[in-house]
Amino acid sequence: MTNLPVSRHLLRHAPPEVADHVMLDYDQRLMRRKRLVTDSGLAFLADLAEVTNLDDHWGFVLDDGRAIGVRPAPEDLIEVRGDLPRLAWHIGNRHTPCQIGADHLRIRRDHVIEAMLTHLGAHLVPVAGPFRPEGGAYGKGRIMGHDHGHVHT
Repeated sequence: MTNLPVSRHLLRHAPPEVADHVMLDYDQRLMRRKRLVTDSGLAFLADLAEVTNLDDHWGFVLDDGRAIGVRPAPEDLIEVRGDLPRLAWHIGNRHTPCQIGADHLRIRRDHVIEAMLTHLGAHLVPVAGPFRPEGGAYGKGRIMGHDHGHVHT
């Protein structure tokens, strides 16, 4: 049992009144049960029925009715420019989450993937910002795993 306010429900849209916000990175926005702390220091317990991708929701509603919004935290990313279809194929072939823009791709910093992309002729620029990669093709949001008939080595 906890004496923290609890959230068992998520909001799809911002309500008229918002108590606070919590800033979470890409990995932290996938959760089921976790103690969180808002921007102003309010601690609460997220106790969701199942593992949930928070990118599909606006925020939490606490058991006392207060609304807590979710903001993506800035992360160290690499902006990728060049032959985007070819580069996107290689990124996807390594099952690396990728945010797709009209004229660039963004991935989280990874020296191995960066070296591969440089070798393929990509122009890489370090940037900081929220990371919101594409969801999986076989479902909404993040895909927890896959099976497509081959073994990764």
